Amino acid sequence: MGFRNLCAAAILLAMTAPASADPVADRAMGMANAWAHIKYMTPADTQPDAMARLKGQADAAVAAAPGRAEPLIWDGIITSTLAGLKGGMGGLSLAKEAKALLERAEKIDAASLDGSAHTSLGALYYQVPGWPIGFGSKDKAKAELLAGLKANPRGIDANYFWGDFLYNQGQYAEAAKALKTALAAPARPGRELADAGRRGEIQKLLGVVNAKLRS
Repeated sequence: MGFRNLCAAAILLAMTAPASADPVADRAMGMANAWAHIKYMTPADTQPDAMARLKGQADAAVAAAPGRAEPLIWDGIITSTLAGLKGGMGGLSLAKEAKALLERAEKIDAASLDGSAHTSLGALYYQVPGWPIGFGSKDKAKAELLAGLKANPRGIDANYFWGDFLYNQGQYAEAAKALKTALAAPARPGRELADAGRRGEIQKLLGVVNAKLRS
């Protein structure tokens, strides 16, 4: 199925709850760090199985705290990542599941994790095919991504996905600006692996964008 960079859908956003102060937030942080390890440290051929196992843990976290947005957000991120890894109709089914999880999170607390449900949904909307195959929508993607930026204007992920969206729309100057903002985002304590991996993706895309601007 051609989800480009859907593991992003896989959004890595800062979680600032003190250790052990909130077991639900701590569990979500554990899922975030496991996601980053699989995404950036695990060999590509073993990533699908590893991500599928992590999804099982995320599903259990949602079941244990159904009224909290954080587990839903990370279940959505992990599920969308798995969709990108699998591709095909199986990937599309997982993408639809991820969308539903993130929509549930928005209804509970759209501001949770700096608005990451908005950013994650935005990434899905512009990377999933549109009708009649999937639910992709440029207009919905833009609305969700802008909502994510409003919630976290300096965030590395909010700006990265906004830049990637603009690149896909051929708006290269605007994309470069967003990507440079993403590179300048504040470091996230405890999320060093996630930050390093994301910055590598940003630098790679910024190189492509700059080449477009020079051509």
